Amino acid sequence: MLYKKQLSKEQALQKAKHYCGYQERSHYEVREKLYALGMHKQQVEELISQLIEENYLNEERFAIEFAGGKFRMKQWGRVKIKYELKQKKVSEYCIKKALKQIDEDDYLKSLNTLAKKKWNSIKGDGVNHFVKMSKTTTYLMQKGFETDLIQASIASLRKEE
Repeated sequence: MLYKKQLSKEQALQKAKHYCGYQERSHYEVREKLYALGMHKQQVEELISQLIEENYLNEERFAIEFAGGKFRMKQWGRVKIKYELKQKKVSEYCIKKALKQIDEDDYLKSLNTLAKKKWNSIKGDGVNHFVKMSKTTTYLMQKGFETDLIQASIASLRKEE
C-alpha cells in the first residue's frame, strides 16, 4: 500500500516501531515496509540502524522466534523452516542458531507422531505398504522433515505392523 503524502522520517520511525512492536520482524520485512511507506534508500538504512540500536529489530531473535513458532504451531521440519527464513533474507548464521534452538527429542517426537498419524489414516482398497510409504514420505517431506529421518520413522512404523 502506497501512501499519497510523504511521511516524515519521524512518522515513518513511529510506524516501523509499531510494526516491530507487535511481532518479531526480519530486516527484510521492515525494509520492505519502509519502502512501502515511501522512504528512500538512505532513509530506510538510517531507520533500520536506529531500530536495531533501540532493540526493536533483532534478526537473531526473529529467526529463533520464527523457527520455534513454526515448529510448535505448524509442526514444520527444519528444511521448510530454513527455506522460509532464507526467503525472508535472514543470514545463514541466524538460521543455524535458530535451528539449534529446536530440541532434538521434541523434533523426533513430532516427526514420529505425524508419521504415525498419516500412516494410520491411509486406508482403502489396494493400499499396501508401498502406497503407505509413498504417501507418508510425501506428506512428511512437504512438512519439511529430512529424508533420512523420515525413512527411519517409516521403518519403525513398518516394524510395528
